Amino acid sequence: MTAPFPPHAHASARTARSDSPWLRRWSGGAAPRFTLICLPHAGGSAGFYRPWAALLPPEVELLAVQYPGREDRFEDPEALDMAELAGAVADAVAPLLDRPYALFGHSMGSAVAWELAHELRRRELPGPRRLFASGRAAPGTAVTGRLHQQSDDVLSAELVRLGGTSQEVLDDPGLRSLVLTAVRHDYRIIETYRPPDRPPLSCPLHVLTGDTDPELGEERIRERAGGWADLTTARTEVRVFPGDHFYLAPKRREVVTAVLRRLDPSLTTGGPHTWPSTP
Repeated sequence: MTAPFPPHAHASARTARSDSPWLRRWSGGAAPRFTLICLPHAGGSAGFYRPWAALLPPEVELLAVQYPGREDRFEDPEALDMAELAGAVADAVAPLLDRPYALFGHSMGSAVAWELAHELRRRELPGPRRLFASGRAAPGTAVTGRLHQQSDDVLSAELVRLGGTSQEVLDDPGLRSLVLTAVRHDYRIIETYRPPDRPPLSCPLHVLTGDTDPELGEERIRERAGGWADLTTARTEVRVFPGDHFYLAPKRREVVTAVLRRLDPSLTTGGPHTWPSTP
């Protein structure tokens, strides 16, 4: 009989498999029980989720997706459309689905998470235990426009409307150009995205939003959880936090706590630690 690999060998093998330009790994102990895969908003980067690492227990491995065309992937070719984007992310995460996992997507990332779940199912790979959709109505119901075809000034005004981008960044010509390049690319993907009709998912869906979010406020959330309730055969839960489209920055601790409780209540109660920890 072949001797089993020691735990550190499994950890090393997993680290090698997660060494992809599409993924950033910032947390997880020697033997995590769960994987949390996070997908950023339009124009966002994997670094948006980096502060979450300090709030997660060692039982949870945090993997954040890095889209091309930003930060250390500025020179990488952009995805042509949503199908290509979801397929590339699926390629990156497929070797890492050897334990229960959940998907968390904010704004555009929620649509990417939904497409990713379907792509993994198409490949007959394990599905997510839960899907967390934040700050956007369901695919097929979200209102889209043609902002990716508008001027830099119009695009900048949209970023100001949503919040999350400092005025200092938009006032700096060099930084503004970098930000708008990524935003324009992502808006093109989400504004030309037409989700195909497919059978609903079978995992629970958790819809999160800010009470003053112009994209998915309290009024819109009452309509079948922003349309998300129609996309799964399992339970759909809604959680509204104080704040605007980027409520999850100031409410980071509360959001992480909600995610952990849905993954496994034992992650936030009992044991030698109380999670999330104070960063």
